[in-house]
Amino acid sequence: MDALLNDAIAAARLARGIHLYYQERGFAVDTKTGPTDLVTQADRETEAAIKEYLLGRYPDHAFLGEEGGQEREAEYRWIVDPLDGTVNFAHRFPFFAVSIGLEVRGRLELGVVLDSTRDELFWAVRGRGAYLNGRALRVSATHRLIGSLLATGFPYDVNKDQENLTYFERVLRKGLTVRRPGAAALDLSYVAAGRLEGFWEVKLKPWDVAAAIVIVEEAGGRITGIQGEPYELGNRYIVATNGHIHQQLLETLHGSG
Repeated sequence: MDALLNDAIAAARLARGIHLYYQERGFAVDTKTGPTDLVTQADRETEAAIKEYLLGRYPDHAFLGEEGGQEREAEYRWIVDPLDGTVNFAHRFPFFAVSIGLEVRGRLELGVVLDSTRDELFWAVRGRGAYLNGRALRVSATHRLIGSLLATGFPYDVNKDQENLTYFERVLRKGLTVRRPGAAALDLSYVAAGRLEGFWEVKLKPWDVAAAIVIVEEAGGRITGIQGEPYELGNRYIVATNGHIHQQLLETLHGSG
């Protein structure tokens, strides 16, 4: 895994360079599924650069990217969000990242998330722990939901799909503190770093979460679906916590806590 990790980190740093270049020089913005679902030159060029870099070294691997979709089937699959937090990036709100995960025979084994503005590198390899800029990560030791700091996000078509508004209201009515930073890979990495106690969201895609799942779990956190079931890529719901507050958060989301 060492070579794979080093190459994932190198690809992430390549991506960060592209992000910062366009933040300095300016960029064109387009839309995908709707007026708030943005895509920029940086998204497309970053994905192309990551893909060229990784498949140049591992031509027999598969690649799943947000902008280009799936390329071939293979035992090893890179799952990449070239610019997580595109809306933030487009407005120069400094909370966006590159996310690179590696799945081996259907199991997530490696994750790299690099915060482009802060140069914070989160990474983990299955069975070897999670790290931030070389320092070992551990989730928060908080055991009570009251007093925890949580985060969530909302789908681009929130007017049509208001399910998370219901969950959000239930959490707020409990007097809990919630943030909505707008980049799921970083939100999850913050759970791993103990900066957040929990995170939940609806309708995330595999590239949004693949890398950070490994980071959270290797930092001692817990990730499930909304019913507490084991999380699988493609699940409509994701709930990630430090483990201690997990059941309390699930109950609150369901309105039973």
